Amino acid sequence: MTDRRTLLGLSFVLALGLAPSRADEPKPGDPHPRKGDEIVVCGQAFHTTTKVVLWTDPGGYDAYRVEPRFAPLDRERSKKKAESEPSGARYNLRRAPSLTPEQIEKVRGGGWDLPTLQGVVDQFVIHFDARGTSRGCFEILQDKRGLSVHFMLDIDGTIYQTLDLKERAWHATSSNTRSVGIEIANIGAYPVNSANPLDRWYQKDAEGKTRLTIPGGPKPGEPDTSKLTLRPSRPNEVTGKIQGQELAQYDFTPQQYEALSKLVATLCTVFPKIRCDYPKDSHGHLITEKLPDDRLERYQGLLGHYHIQTNKVDPGPAFQWDRVIGEANKLMTR
Repeated sequence: MTDRRTLLGLSFVLALGLAPSRADEPKPGDPHPRKGDEIVVCGQAFHTTTKVVLWTDPGGYDAYRVEPRFAPLDRERSKKKAESEPSGARYNLRRAPSLTPEQIEKVRGGGWDLPTLQGVVDQFVIHFDARGTSRGCFEILQDKRGLSVHFMLDIDGTIYQTLDLKERAWHATSSNTRSVGIEIANIGAYPVNSANPLDRWYQKDAEGKTRLTIPGGPKPGEPDTSKLTLRPSRPNEVTGKIQGQELAQYDFTPQQYEALSKLVATLCTVFPKIRCDYPKDSHGHLITEKLPDDRLERYQGLLGHYHIQTNKVDPGPAFQWDRVIGEANKLMTR
């Protein structure tokens, strides 16, 4: 027979909403597990199925910080900064023309909701960083130029997210408000037969195959190319015209293409206005120069930095647009 005091105690617990919890229910103070493949949009996590390091993670790159990342610590603590040293935030608010004054007032306090952001973001801009590694890229953006980008993709395929995608990163001038940006680690493209650093980054190994190495060895946080074998997706220099100029470049690594395809599939799913395609001419061929202003204003989808600015050539002639788009579309329909 159930004790009357037991029944009274149980009734009291239920009245307070303190019914015994199931063993699998979270309790105050429990850590929330992550798989390590999530990107963050308006504070929400979305899986990509590839490795992602957030700005809040150990080893991440935080574009919210206002101090130089790689300057000596005593410089960071000093109130007296170098005259050329950037200060303040490297990002700002997406004040899109489509937003009403009421919406702007709401989001300026950080109150972005996903549907509102989905109505603004319709481009994904692809860059090469011309630094060779994501660490080098972040050092230049954060410490030297006072710029930012949402994602960096390192040579080993690791994706770094530096800001929530609700923020307006500074990476592509007129497209900043409406775009997400990524810097892919690659030393860049150069005029054919000109002096360039390609031979320092790409050399033949004992097997006669082209291998990517970091000149002088890796710095902390960079992939150790003395132990990790990384190769461009095609063994020889790729040449082609961008902005009417013949350029030479080594291809991106297979690890980068695989990770980028998964990120593209994720972004095109989260942001339906980003079409999973690239700028094409009337014959269906890739456009390799800046888009006319009126067409750029109407364009929705993936595009290179050179489609936005005449003085840019990234992601270069080696970038395999069809490979990325084809694999991303497969992932989206799977």
